[in-house]
Amino acid sequence: MKMSQTISFHYDVPGDDFTRAGEASSSIKKALKQVGLAPDIIRNVAIAMYEGEINMVIHAGGGQIDVDIAPDAVRMVLKDQGPGIQDISLAMQAGWSTAPDDVRSLGFGAGMGLPNMKKYTDEMKIESTVGVGTTVSMTVFTHPQEEAVS
Repeated sequence: MKMSQTISFHYDVPGDDFTRAGEASSSIKKALKQVGLAPDIIRNVAIAMYEGEINMVIHAGGGQIDVDIAPDAVRMVLKDQGPGIQDISLAMQAGWSTAPDDVRSLGFGAGMGLPNMKKYTDEMKIESTVGVGTTVSMTVFTHPQEEAVS
């Protein structure tokens, strides 16, 4: 199915509620299936968005996610008013986490959220101010460029 217009979604992610974490990414996954995107695109968007959603629940007391499904790309903007990220380059390292022990005991907070968000998207930008919040913008292109052969 060929999309000809952009479809937009908005989600409010509740903080500290692991029972509802993942609702937004599940909803987007369903919408992407309905518009007929390729399974690998759907998987990449769902993984990246779920990781961002979980980060909002663990670290930021929730937030908002806006998603635009356009003919050329799926664009996600995740915004919170949490504590911010002090050292983005450190936070991007696999395994580094500030998640508290009670969150780790639930199986979350392994330090793979931001690295997985970057791995499963084509573009990712993090803007964060300590004490103000964080905005993560991610894009997954619906028609990926061919990998260059080296």
